[in-house]
Amino acid sequence: MTIRQIDFDSKDYEEMLALRVSQLLEPIGVPATYIDREAERKDILVGAFDGDEMIGCCVLTPRLKGNMQLRQMAVRKDYRSKGIGAQIIDFAEAIARQRNFTTLMMHARDPVIVFYQKCGYEIYDAPFSEVGIGHHKMRKLLG
Repeated sequence: MTIRQIDFDSKDYEEMLALRVSQLLEPIGVPATYIDREAERKDILVGAFDGDEMIGCCVLTPRLKGNMQLRQMAVRKDYRSKGIGAQIIDFAEAIARQRNFTTLMMHARDPVIVFYQKCGYEIYDAPFSEVGIGHHKMRKLLG
């Protein structure tokens, strides 16, 4: 498996969109139009590949005050529980550190909070609903 940055508007980006729709949005009834492609032009796009096939991904969005937000992280269902998500997180943290961000944060769906806690993230705010699903804000200070 390899993890690398991918380019906006590339074949890899189209594959990433399809993965996010099939693994994140469709299962909860959210339309693909939820993804604002134009807003992602300035984001850092990360893909995990088994050969030439994308099996996982995330989007990194710079925010204010040294924060980078990890968004839309997905691992293909048949590749879950194999450590791929943790490797994507490690890669994302390395990118954030290289770009001098001090915190990596996310809006974590309630069912995956334990995964992020195992990766060293903590809940830092009250629960909320996003796209009809319970979420918590989580973060990790990057040393």
